[in-house]
Amino acid sequence: LKMAEITSSIAAAEASNDNEAPVANISLQNIIDGTNERSIPKTKFIDDIDMFSGSFDPPASPELLIGAYSDLHSKFKQIEQQLTEKKAHREKSIPEIEKSIKLVRHLMQKKEEGDSAITRYNLADIVYAKAEVDCSQGIVNLWLGADVMLEYTYEEALELLTAKESKAKQDLEDVTEDLSFTRNQIITCEVNISRVYNWDVRRKRASASGSN
Repeated sequence: LKMAEITSSIAAAEASNDNEAPVANISLQNIIDGTNERSIPKTKFIDDIDMFSGSFDPPASPELLIGAYSDLHSKFKQIEQQLTEKKAHREKSIPEIEKSIKLVRHLMQKKEEGDSAITRYNLADIVYAKAEVDCSQGIVNLWLGADVMLEYTYEEALELLTAKESKAKQDLEDVTEDLSFTRNQIITCEVNISRVYNWDVRRKRASASGSN
């Protein structure tokens, strides 16, 4: 999810008020404090709501502030879902890569020993057959995804798989960090929405007391 998509959503919300009284123009940059390394926005915490509301011309209404942060909150929930799915995929793929690396190293060892490898392969559902693998040629075929299989020497296969393992682990580290970061932004949005709502309630009560 890109920052431009969040910006366009806020702009759409503002456009719905075009036929009403003039309202403050709240952009994405007004409610975030930059981004993290992978361009996920950091929610701006509203410390002084009066000052923040008055920084717009005309001053931003509670409804507009709540609407802007609610929209941002919704986008963060989408990012959270995407990151959760990506993390699950990485957690599943890393053990498979490690298993492939272990297998290639086993084949390399058998080649060095001048021996063949005995294995069982899936012939059909719940049916396995025993096979003897000739390791003398030092060739292995790797699935690369999208129904693509390529032939590699043991050394090339080990180099490729090791690089994939390293990248997958780094991706998992990054997505775990991003997921934690995103959840913190969701909490900040919720706190801001609650604080703006309570601020509005206090203002209305003060106004009602003053008129009486």
